[in-house]
Amino acid sequence: MAGETGAEDGTGQGRVMTGHIDPTKQAFAEFRGNDRAGPIHMLNLVRLRARANYPDGRQATGAEAYAAYGRESGPVFARLGGKIVWRGTFEQMVIGPSEERWDLCFVAEYPAVAAFVEMVRDPVYREAVKHRQAAVEDSRLIRLAPLAGGAGFGG
Repeated sequence: MAGETGAEDGTGQGRVMTGHIDPTKQAFAEFRGNDRAGPIHMLNLVRLRARANYPDGRQATGAEAYAAYGRESGPVFARLGGKIVWRGTFEQMVIGPSEERWDLCFVAEYPAVAAFVEMVRDPVYREAVKHRQAAVEDSRLIRLAPLAGGAGFGG
């Protein structure tokens, strides 16, 4: 994704990316193809730009642009049954690249793969995503199958 062109998530945006901002066409096709029953969790790790990078040159901080993304995309997310099931504040990388830091860390739940796919194809969301693309310097989006919590590690 780094240095690749375009937002291949169905948004129709085509820009040169410097970090991991949007899924590749292949990754999104694999995501859609794994359409198992039940909810999915999406771990979001987001690093914001100090200054948003809007193609039209408008001025905002990365945090302001991401907040605009949240305001505009939130109703679509909620209508499709999405909810935030966990959020936390990044403090320290204990295992992993020490230079990585994340401004936003949260898990979003969707009732099914189809709900996420419908969200990224929704015209209101597609308009809102321009704020996310302007705001985000780098990110990770990791799909998870929710499991029951417990007291032990490893299963």
